Amino acid sequence: MKSREPFDRLRVPSEVEGSRAKSREGMRRGHATSGAAPSQGTHDIPQSAIRNPQWRVPGASPWHDAFRRLRRNRLAMFGLGILLVFVMMALLAPWIAAYPFDRTNLRYGAKPPTWAHLLGTDELGRDLFTRILYGARISFAVGILATLVSLTIGVTYGSIAGWAGGRVDHLMMRVVDILYGLPFMFFVIILMLIFGRNILNLFVALGAVQWLTMARIVRGQVLSLKAREFVLSAQAIGASPPRLLVRHVLPNALGPIVVYATLTVPAVMLEEAFLSFLGLGVQPPMASWGSLASEGAAAMEVYPWLILFPGLALTVTLLSLNFLGDGLRDALDPQITSGR
Repeated sequence: MKSREPFDRLRVPSEVEGSRAKSREGMRRGHATSGAAPSQGTHDIPQSAIRNPQWRVPGASPWHDAFRRLRRNRLAMFGLGILLVFVMMALLAPWIAAYPFDRTNLRYGAKPPTWAHLLGTDELGRDLFTRILYGARISFAVGILATLVSLTIGVTYGSIAGWAGGRVDHLMMRVVDILYGLPFMFFVIILMLIFGRNILNLFVALGAVQWLTMARIVRGQVLSLKAREFVLSAQAIGASPPRLLVRHVLPNALGPIVVYATLTVPAVMLEEAFLSFLGLGVQPPMASWGSLASEGAAAMEVYPWLILFPGLALTVTLLSLNFLGDGLRDALDPQITSGR
């Protein structure tokens, strides 16, 4: 008798055996030749097939599924592409710009777009395209750094309130409610007047008023996650509260945090533009899109291109960030994840 490869008997539901009748009949004939009768409702699979990794179906992580759903969102990918173009142009501004950003030409003055100056010049003869490129650096830096400040304060405050619970949570949330009642812009203006008008204080002042909503979001996520089984299991084996927060709770709350952070960047950039209109934003010789739009608004009737192009760049960037934020919100929605 020829030697056969050993088989393991694995239970297979009877309703799926109909689709494999021929292969099962061949297995039964092999058992009949060797004198072994196959048991009803079983299907024999070679051990080599079980050990072969090609038979295994690779699993996808939730982050992989979210990224796949994000790629299917055309508006989100369009917004991401526009943002990447603006960021690359801002980083390569010294090599792309044909003129220094602070070079003036009073004799030339304000001129409409020409081949020498693609977007025209301002009243001091400075190339507007160059100033928009360098202004993108300031606007993106304000948006990203102020968002990081709000993330640091909001995530820390919200996680402590949610994990502590009880009276501590109640007291901390009442402080947030009181701060919500204050006008944000008024608070930012006070901070700028007290600590001075410079770019670093602008980052801190804008981030200091954007953390309230982040604290509420993180607090709600922590309250929901700290009662889950995996957190209780880690707590039962002796994990400390800081370790539970950092290793188990906050990583599972990254979805809402990332989405809100993406939507915070355009809000901060818009607030910086408003402060620039009031003269409290970026100070000369530096320029942001908000300050360029503020300068253009003063002469928009005579030189309309001075407000048109900076305003267009700011509008396209804000829309792209909102498209990306909406796409991330849909991709990381737990209801969509659980429904698939």
